[in-house]
Amino acid sequence: MAIQADNMLPAALREQWPYPPRFASVNGWRMHYIDEGEGDPVVLLHGNPTWGFLYRDIIGPLVESGRRVIVPDMIGFGLSEKPVREQAHTLDGHSANLTALMRQLDLSKITLVCHDWGGPTGLSFAMSNKGRIRALTLMSTWAWPLPPAEFHTRIFPWRMMHAPLVGPYFLGRHKALAGRGVYLSVVDREKFARTAQAAYEAVLPDPATRLLTWVWPRWIPLDQDARAFERFKWLEQELSRSKFPTMIIWGREDEVFDAVTFSNRFKQVIPHAEGPHLVTGRHFLQEDSGPEIADLIRSFLDRLDKRQVAQ
Repeated sequence: MAIQADNMLPAALREQWPYPPRFASVNGWRMHYIDEGEGDPVVLLHGNPTWGFLYRDIIGPLVESGRRVIVPDMIGFGLSEKPVREQAHTLDGHSANLTALMRQLDLSKITLVCHDWGGPTGLSFAMSNKGRIRALTLMSTWAWPLPPAEFHTRIFPWRMMHAPLVGPYFLGRHKALAGRGVYLSVVDREKFARTAQAAYEAVLPDPATRLLTWVWPRWIPLDQDARAFERFKWLEQELSRSKFPTMIIWGREDEVFDAVTFSNRFKQVIPHAEGPHLVTGRHFLQEDSGPEIADLIRSFLDRLDKRQVAQ
């Protein structure tokens, strides 16, 4: 059983999201995505509890710069189908869903932009499909087993909020993450509440649709016995061997993955990475600095194009 959410976006917000919806069947689920522009593809990946709307200020500038921009909603979020069984939401399952979409679209020369859970999901795809990847951009995410972040080791709110009974109650019934969670993780909260918050709440309208907001975080490894420990260990090893051009962008005020600790950790794993470029933003930095992020990605890709021509 699953829930579909084709027409949940409030009319007042549709002007900010004018893109024709597209749908693909991935591993038996109905995935929503947008596909705009022409040129080498840039794939923008969101995390928990957001969806493609997070990138609304980034899509247009990239399309205008001559890029094809693809923004999928992870299964369980946005306008994609929402399985109501916890077993449908494994880390490998979400990576497999993304892989299925990328293969259906037969994409190559992909620039993968990863944020939050879009990091482990997207990078797992990238490290398993290296022939399809051109470059990487990393924002407020991680790709190693331990430690995830000090934030995730706290009894309150993190471990308590994702306990078997407390998680469904607060994150499901009372939409603690889908409602207040994003709001608290932006800098300009007044603007966010006025222009964007409804778009995140509308696509997760009831406890059943919010299942992934409390299930997915349970895949963050907190010790060596965690079920995803080996997956993250493999991911870090593969990423450390990769030679893909990489750019790091981070929010100065990020309270989940602090800018200094986590951007430096990525620099250790990927020494050739450009950055970090620091912008205004907490964890959901796209809400505060979308146009600046778009310009950084555009400039990064322009330099790669020039380098390719020179070769």
